[in-house]
Amino acid sequence: MQEADTQGVAVIIPAKDEADRIAATVKAAQELPGADLIVVVDDGSSDRTGPVAAQAGARVVRHARNRGKGAAMETGAEAVRLLDEGRDGPRHLLFLDADLAGTAADAAPLVAPVLAGEADMTIAAFSSTVKLGGHGFVVRLSRDGIRRATGWEATQPLNGQRCLTRAAFDAALPLAAGFGVETGLTIDLLRKGFRVAEVEVPLAHRATGTDWRAQLHRGRQFRDVARALAVREPVVAERLARLRGRRR
Repeated sequence: MQEADTQGVAVIIPAKDEADRIAATVKAAQELPGADLIVVVDDGSSDRTGPVAAQAGARVVRHARNRGKGAAMETGAEAVRLLDEGRDGPRHLLFLDADLAGTAADAAPLVAPVLAGEADMTIAAFSSTVKLGGHGFVVRLSRDGIRRATGWEATQPLNGQRCLTRAAFDAALPLAAGFGVETGLTIDLLRKGFRVAEVEVPLAHRATGTDWRAQLHRGRQFRDVARALAVREPVVAERLARLRGRRR
């Protein structure tokens, strides 16, 4: 599934209520080799995430309401597609979390294998970890589901820092909803024969806490990952296809 390098990398940053970190993330992303376009998708923020990102030099696309990470990634990729019209070929897509701040400049190792044609998608494996407030149950759910579906063992299956060729991204559409997007993306591309590789990088983002908001966040993650896995189980997928057929 190798494709020729086609000049340039677009960095897509889904963001919600990240006004305190988004400028540092955008400025650090601008330092990445080959990154000639930074797109921030303001996913219904209630703060000044969008204006701050624009002031930092990003192209900003805004959702009027929060639509979730998967939808934000699709919106960002579509914005890049429109900006790529007239180019000799599409940019590669590098997805970064909005809260990486200055460490976003260390994402270059994710891009190199894709530019070299050695991988269709790279996934970050953080070399330095932060202590999380949870117990890893969502990570285990995703890792075990990916292994059952594909036989591949992911180190950090929920890591959102990923670089893809445009062909790989398009092959995975539509993306799984919400926080199930990483799990679904990995399964779908591996099943279609695309080459997926994990790359160790010294990135770091904000740790989740233990308060009720953090617990609610993990609950939503668990729900979205479970849904992404359910529709990719052969029996469940077959039944869903039958139901859709009856409704037509």
